[in-house]
Amino acid sequence: MTMKITIDLEACKGYACCMMEAPDLFDIDDATGKAILLVEHPTEDQREQAERGARSCPANVITLQQIG
Repeated sequence: MTMKITIDLEACKGYACCMMEAPDLFDIDDATGKAILLVEHPTEDQREQAERGARSCPANVITLQQIG
């Protein structure tokens, strides 16, 4: 099953916890100071990393959705 990651950029505070937990999936935009997705649809091997990144967000703005 495919996973999709979304970030509510309006609510993102730029804590960078997601980037620290999952640097292959998330980064911080230097211009806005907010999280950016490096991978919108992580592979099955990246699933745990995506879940850690989402759980680590203190603002709770990262959503993981199962699609397909």
